Amino acid sequence: MAMSGGTDDGEPMMEMNTTPLIDVMLVLLIMFIITIPIQTHAVKVDLPQPSNEPQNINVEPDKNKVIVTPDGQITWNSQPINEVQLRQYLDQTVMMNPQPELHFQPDPLAKYNRVDQILAIIKRANVTKLGFVGNEQYRNDF
Repeated sequence: MAMSGGTDDGEPMMEMNTTPLIDVMLVLLIMFIITIPIQTHAVKVDLPQPSNEPQNINVEPDKNKVIVTPDGQITWNSQPINEVQLRQYLDQTVMMNPQPELHFQPDPLAKYNRVDQILAIIKRANVTKLGFVGNEQYRNDF
């Protein structure tokens, strides 16, 4: 670092040397960063508890039908279900041999975002036999 001398007339320098102050502040900052406890983020999730009761799972061995109603409700073989149940049913169908067909029929008035969410659930479940039904009613529209 360059040091500036006073004027040639012999007067003392009027500027304060801030280099030691900055060095002390940097050391204190590093010590403060090191001593901060690591933040642990925890998200509490209520997981379903396993039960010994036989589950009444409505999975057909040949084909199953998922319908999305205009209000966003999901139905599995005409029974209303939620997203967790849908994933459970899909996991069961993937394990079956041969894998049953999954017929997906969104209502024309269903919101696209909701239909997209349900298709994402189906994709994450690795369903290989998926068919869209009900589209034949639109064949003359285009």
